[in-house]
Parts: sequence; C-alpha cells; structure tokens
Amino acid sequence: MKILALDTATENCSAALLIDGRLTARERLLERGHAERILAMIDEVLVEADSSLAGLTTIAFGRGPGSFTGVRLAASVTQGLAHGGGIPVVPISDLAAVAQRVLGDDASARRVLVCNDARMREVYWGCFARSAGDLAAPVGEERVSDPAHVVLPAGWEPGPELRGAGTGFAAYPQLRGSLSNALGPIRELRPRAAEIALLAVPEVIAGRLHSAEEALPVYLRDDVVHPLGGGH
Repeated sequence: MKILALDTATENCSAALLIDGRLTARERLLERGHAERILAMIDEVLVEADSSLAGLTTIAFGRGPGSFTGVRLAASVTQGLAHGGGIPVVPISDLAAVAQRVLGDDASARRVLVCNDARMREVYWGCFARSAGDLAAPVGEERVSDPAHVVLPAGWEPGPELRGAGTGFAAYPQLRGSLSNALGPIRELRPRAAEIALLAVPEVIAGRLHSAEEALPVYLRDDVVHPLGGGH
C-alpha cells in the first residue's frame, strides 16, 4: 500500500508518503506561501522514498474544515495530481487528523475534543474516540459554532482519558474555562499529513476510494461542499 498525503488547511503545510507502514514526511509552519511549498514537499517525500506518483494506491488530503483558501488548495492539488495519474483519492477530516496526533502521542488518551480556531469568533469542533485499530473515530458530527456552544457527547464523563486539542483553546480562553473541569491536558496542535495518511489506511482497505473529481473541500461554515469552480 502506497499513500501520498497532503494538508494545507492551517498554517501547518505538510506532505507525507506512507509505504507499507514506513512513513516519510515534511511539514512547516507558514503564514503564507502554501501553494508554492506543498508541491516541493510532495517532490521531496517521493524522492526520499525513491518513489513516484506512478503506482500510488491513493492520494489522501485534508478536506477541512480549515482556512477557506487552504482547504481549496489541498483539494485542487489533489485533483490535479490524481487526474493526471488516474489515482483515486481519500478525503480526511482535519479535525480527525488532530485527534489522531493526540492518540498517537499518548497511549492513555481514549477520547479527544478537537477545537480549531475558525476566526469570526467561532471554532470548528468535533469529538473522537480511539477505535479498535487505535485510530480516531468520530463521535457525532463536526460543527462550527460559538465557543460557548461546544459540548461533550452524552456519556463522556470527565476523566484522565479525555483530552483537548487544537488551536481554539488558545484563541478563545472562555472555551478552556468552560471545559477545564472535564478535560485533561490540552494541546495546541494542528493537522498534518502524517496522520492523514494513517487515517486513510482503513479507507483504502474498505475500498472507500473516490475519483479525482470527488476531491472536494468541506467548509462546515455553510454546511455545503462546493465544486472548486463554484463560489463560497
């Protein structure tokens, strides 16, 4: 299995190549310039792994939610690469990628609330639980809302297995305060391609692959997936 992954949904621009469990990755925090850097990163991981686009099983990408231009960029780059090589694609939630970072780093973590800064005094948020395969599985729908409206799922009691992650907690201190009694350690993490590649593995195994034209961004703010040629 050979999975190329990329993400530009936040300041963290990243690319990764997962070949039969061996991961090659690049990432860099950028205020701007993702469009110029992401293609170079993709080239770098392919060269380092002595590989090429030919023979890829799939291209996985961070489909959002995140920066409007960043999410569109990841989708458009994926469309271009996939269409040119006849490669199927796998869209992966950027919130799930953050949760996966927590689960991968901390074996004691079982549940994660991810809140990323959505600007406009809102957060993108979602809840995830560790699956039998040690991957982040969604619990309920992903949402965008005022920080005051973020709530834990029914049955999620405070405890040492519950974590908070994402950029929303630092951006909106009231969020940290309202959930401080429930959450354990809170980490200011951003999504990256390494976890997107890992989350794509079960999608490939299950045959949940999509055509290049289906590499579409998910914005959450208006709850609509737009074709890349359409307006927001």
